[in-house]
Amino acid sequence: MTEVQFADEILERLTRRNPRFQGKAYGFVLSALHYVMDGLENPRHISGAELADGVRALAIREFGPMARTVLGFWGIQSTENIGEIVFALVDTGVLIKEDDDSLDDFRDLFDFEVAFERDYPWGTTG
Repeated sequence: MTEVQFADEILERLTRRNPRFQGKAYGFVLSALHYVMDGLENPRHISGAELADGVRALAIREFGPMARTVLGFWGIQSTENIGEIVFALVDTGVLIKEDDDSLDDFRDLFDFEVAFERDYPWGTTG
């Protein structure tokens, strides 16, 4: 995984404003954004659902059956948390949003227990 690095000042602002998320959570969500964008034929704005699916796919690829545990350790326990991280990145100027983008775009997209445990794609990672 290509780990996204933040300037110390930006990371400090992010973690101070949202102490329940570890710094690695922000880097991972940005890495997932790049992962999704790399899979597109032409660059474009992606939806909250596409990013959440990218977080799931990249976490499974990188961490296998431990994906939910690792994300949870960083504070990411729901798709809403992914949205909160995205909008924190928007607030600090790391990302930009379109006028119709909303935190609601990330609400109840999938259940982490189902997505990372019950529906885990055994034998298909890599």
